[in-house]
Amino acid sequence: MNSSDVELANKPSSDPLDQLIFEHGLRIKRLFFDVELDRMLVLLSNGNVLNLKLSGFARLRNATLEQLNEYTLEGGGVAISWESLDEDLSLKGFIRQAALEETIYHLAKLA
Repeated sequence: MNSSDVELANKPSSDPLDQLIFEHGLRIKRLFFDVELDRMLVLLSNGNVLNLKLSGFARLRNATLEQLNEYTLEGGGVAISWESLDEDLSLKGFIRQAALEETIYHLAKLA
């Protein structure tokens, strides 16, 4: 590795989500599911909860509660893996999806 590689590796990210995750240590702690209500709750290391629609994730949409609960935290909580569903999702993706769902909800209330 040359010195320019080291500089790139240690350069702070300009992406605010990457900063939250990789510089401030935001992590997924645990997931909770309610299939009947089409909900997945993502408990974060800072105590916040992301409230997401299961139907927003193609491979999770028709999964059983047992399959959903068979997840593995990856990278210390920066991602989730469901081996039996062949699905891998990132914390960054969850945050983006939650922001999108929240925006759509608020726009619908304005209409």
